[in-house]
Amino acid sequence: MTVDQSRPHFTRHALIGALMLGLSATRADAATSTIGRTWSIAEPDAMAEIEARVASAPDMAAQFGPRSSWSAMRAAALVPARANRVRTLVPFYTVEEDIRLPDGRLLYPKGFTFNPLDYVSLPQRLVIVHPRDLGWALSKARFTDFILLTAGDAIDLSEKTGRPLFILEERVKERLGLTVAPVIVAQEGKKLVLTEYAPPISIGRSARP
Repeated sequence: MTVDQSRPHFTRHALIGALMLGLSATRADAATSTIGRTWSIAEPDAMAEIEARVASAPDMAAQFGPRSSWSAMRAAALVPARANRVRTLVPFYTVEEDIRLPDGRLLYPKGFTFNPLDYVSLPQRLVIVHPRDLGWALSKARFTDFILLTAGDAIDLSEKTGRPLFILEERVKERLGLTVAPVIVAQEGKKLVLTEYAPPISIGRSARP
C-alpha cells in the first residue's frame, strides 16, 4: 500500500479524531467530575412562606374590634321601595376648584359643570340591595355588574357566596340620588337609568327586563 505523502495533515487529523472518539467511548460510563465550588439550591417553599406571613399578620379584630364597628365598613342605608319605578338621572358634576395645566394655564374654572358620561361609559351596572334581597340580586346581576349592599358585612357575605360584594358608600348614594332599594343603575346614552323594585321580589320577577 502506498501512503500519499502529499496529505500528511489529513492523516494526522484523522488519527487524532479517532483517538478522541475512542477515549470518549471508553470513558462513557466513568463517574463525572466537578470543577469549582458548588452550592445547594435552598429556595423557600412558596406556600410555607405565605402561611408564615398570614400567621404573623396582626389581628385586626383585636386592635379595632369586629368589622361591623368599623366606619369604613358601614354601608349607606336605603329604605325599601314602595312601588316599581323607573327614573333617569344626568350625573352632572361641578368642579369645586380651579383645574390648571402644569404650566399654570386655567383648564376648567371653579364652578364649571359637565356630564361625565360625555367622556366615559359604564360597561357594568350597579345592583344595589339590602342583604335580605341578596339572592335576588345574584340572580339578576351579570358577571360584570357590581353588587352594592346597604347593610351587613360585605366581606363575610362575599366569602359565603363566592361573588365579590361591596358596600354602598354615602358619597355614591348622594351622587346618584338614591333613596330606595333594590335598585339597578345602568347607563343609557348620556344618562343613567335607575330601576327601582318594590317588595315582595323573587327570582324571575322584575319591574324591568
